[in-house]
Amino acid sequence: MPWTDRRLLDLFGIDLPIIQAPMAGSTTPEMVIAVSQAGGLGSLACAAYSVDQARAAVAAIRAATDRPFAMNFFCHVPPAPDAARAAAWQAALAPYYRELGLDPAMPTPPGARAPFDEAFCALVEDVRPAVCSFHFGLPEPALLARVRQTGARILSSATTVAEARWLAARGCDAIIAMGLEAGGHRGHFLSDDLATQLGTFALLPQVVDAVSVPVIAAGGIGDARGIDAALVLGAAAVQLGTLYLFTPEASIPAPHRAALREAAQRETALTTLFTGRPARGFVNRLMRELGPLSPLAPAFPTAGGALAPLRAATEPAGCGDFMSLWAGQAAALGREMAAGALTRRLAAEVLARRGQA
Repeated sequence: MPWTDRRLLDLFGIDLPIIQAPMAGSTTPEMVIAVSQAGGLGSLACAAYSVDQARAAVAAIRAATDRPFAMNFFCHVPPAPDAARAAAWQAALAPYYRELGLDPAMPTPPGARAPFDEAFCALVEDVRPAVCSFHFGLPEPALLARVRQTGARILSSATTVAEARWLAARGCDAIIAMGLEAGGHRGHFLSDDLATQLGTFALLPQVVDAVSVPVIAAGGIGDARGIDAALVLGAAAVQLGTLYLFTPEASIPAPHRAALREAAQRETALTTLFTGRPARGFVNRLMRELGPLSPLAPAFPTAGGALAPLRAATEPAGCGDFMSLWAGQAAALGREMAAGALTRRLAAEVLARRGQA
């Protein structure tokens, strides 16, 4: 067996220590199928789905492969309505509305990401995935107990050692050590203080030392060198997100794909503007002009609604000024190839580095 640490391979029933990150709105059943078929663990991001949509996606995956895959859910608490904050946000965006010939007072859709709830739990009980992964902590204990009773292995992301210990104490089968370099939403849940956040290769060995369960490294890993380094530091597997955005299976709009192709010339930053919660993406006009971490942005996940008309008015022309362009700090290392081929290529390159090809 070429992989010396088989804890997660045996736990999940997979062949390669590579997990495709769940990326709400960008991951597709086709991506999950391709990664799982290649021997990794595909992850279906359910936060952007209704229960019926998630059920249909699982059916599509199961029709194409019998390999294990994960279902991923958000664990946030929806915020109470805040009319004053919403009005302040609309006022901050009003100049952009006028620039594009839009009425700043026009109705806008509510920003939404579905949290794990009774209905999603019932779906998990019905479809019984091999793995359930969570973001922003864990579900309430009663729901988590029901997930565990299905036999699903349970994962969640930790951005600090304290969060890793918290997850381990609540029975996670493995923990994702998510460094500050990672693209998309930060997984923090015990504190909103970004000063507590560490980079992947500082966080990873500390989490490995702090918990007894296998640890998965995530954030800023862009090629076989990064994967190999993570494994040397004690990771049992890696979780890769941005690299899979380059694949044809990714469901991303044209401006996002164009930004990825220009990654070597673009910067990323953490921003609250697009959802209300810190997430890393390519810097664009809105981030430069309002400041990426603006206190004006309403609470997660409501900030995006007021941006929808601006995005709709500009995206058809290939403009990404008013949309999230999620990417991690290693985006410049991305390669355009199919998701299954990418998974196999990365694994082969790691083994070649170790003289095990």
